[in-house]
Amino acid sequence: MAFNRPFVSELSCRLKSERDQLIQVVIGPRQVGKTTGVKTVLEGVQSSHYATTDLARAPDHEWIIAQWQTAKARGKGTVLALDEIQRIESWSDVIKGLYDEDRTTGAVKVVVLGSASLALRQGLGDSLLGRFELVEVPHWSFWESKAALGWNVDQHLMFGGYPGAAHLISDPERWQAFIRDSVVESVLAKDIFMLAKIGKPALFRQVLELALLYPAQEISYQKIVGQLHESGSVETIKHYIEILNAAYLLRSLEKFSTRAITLKSSSPKLLPMCPALAHAIQSPHEIVSNSVWRGRIVEAVVGTCLALIPNTKLYYWRDGRYEVDFVVKGRGSVIGVEVKSGSQVASRAGALQVFRENFKDARCVTLTHDIVLQLLEYRSPLECWQLLDSLAT
Repeated sequence: MAFNRPFVSELSCRLKSERDQLIQVVIGPRQVGKTTGVKTVLEGVQSSHYATTDLARAPDHEWIIAQWQTAKARGKGTVLALDEIQRIESWSDVIKGLYDEDRTTGAVKVVVLGSASLALRQGLGDSLLGRFELVEVPHWSFWESKAALGWNVDQHLMFGGYPGAAHLISDPERWQAFIRDSVVESVLAKDIFMLAKIGKPALFRQVLELALLYPAQEISYQKIVGQLHESGSVETIKHYIEILNAAYLLRSLEKFSTRAITLKSSSPKLLPMCPALAHAIQSPHEIVSNSVWRGRIVEAVVGTCLALIPNTKLYYWRDGRYEVDFVVKGRGSVIGVEVKSGSQVASRAGALQVFRENFKDARCVTLTHDIVLQLLEYRSPLECWQLLDSLAT
């Protein structure tokens, strides 16, 4: 039986609904199976039309209209999937006009996707306000690596995130080159430098590399500036990190505080969005030979899981020498989370206690090695939340 990512069933359910249909925008990092998943969904509907700008010569607004008419001619409820839509300038304005014209008849159900997530986000703008909902497709989780590829935890911690490179893991140097050249470089060249205003591309690359060398660590903007080979201001670094967040390369966490001014001015804690990104520049075998590095990667993987919990926001907390790895705020709770990997050599004793003293209504939980494994096996972010909620005291 073929393996399907969770978003496949989610998108299928949305498209089969008879209620007012919103435009489905499938968004996420490159090379994680968005197109494959959408094609699987189309196989399960009664009528569909898939088209990609990759196969069109200089696609323009007329191309979108032609695809829409083709789908409309196939009957009411036909699903139209437009791939690599970001290649067409002002595509969302055209989609808006066609959608509004057909909205009352429900003639066409629309899915748009593309490999350049930053471009898709920019294209949504004000044009499609109130007309779309996102289907976010994250990097591959451990349970997916295990179910589809037969990987164990160590393999996921070394290579996890991009299944298209799985056949190369027996040759780590070749695997690293693939991740750097075919994944990271594609994001930089096609999804960032062509779209965002990057005044110093070399500086931008240095910021990314530095962030990946310090996974799951708090690092001040001043420290980042001090370690760069090119000069750059703190504001420039902040802007670059925001872009890396939007491009699904990093997740930066703010320091938890009840005071907004403190929260916004804090040094960020930086998480690579999957282990493969960190190991594009650091040897994957550090996972088995370096207990400190392993602990950082485990913490980062846990953090990216927690960041996906719906209706919550993820932070970290520090007060002097006391640090709590993560703070999950939302769903009526504030939960401090300490991650204890089995390979970590020491713990920050008393951090959760000090956190409790500072935030009286907060609950806390320590994730031991066994609990971390349990969390990584879960298939949905909601299951991760249920585990935290059940263990927090």
